[in-house]
Amino acid sequence: MYIDTKKHLKEDNACYILITCAKPTDAGKMQVEMSYEGDPTLAAYLLESAQGFIDTEED
Repeated sequence: MYIDTKKHLKEDNACYILITCAKPTDAGKMQVEMSYEGDPTLAAYLLESAQGFIDTEED
């Protein structure tokens, strides 16, 4: 099933990141893909902030 992600975003976004992964293989490997639109520095900041959020949620 294909979903047009851009269609669901607000038009005034300065940046967005899309990270997807396939189901793991029997060997435990999975293909991960990432794409983004916007300023690369802002995308890096978003990734770092998201990691911090995830780390906080795990505690």
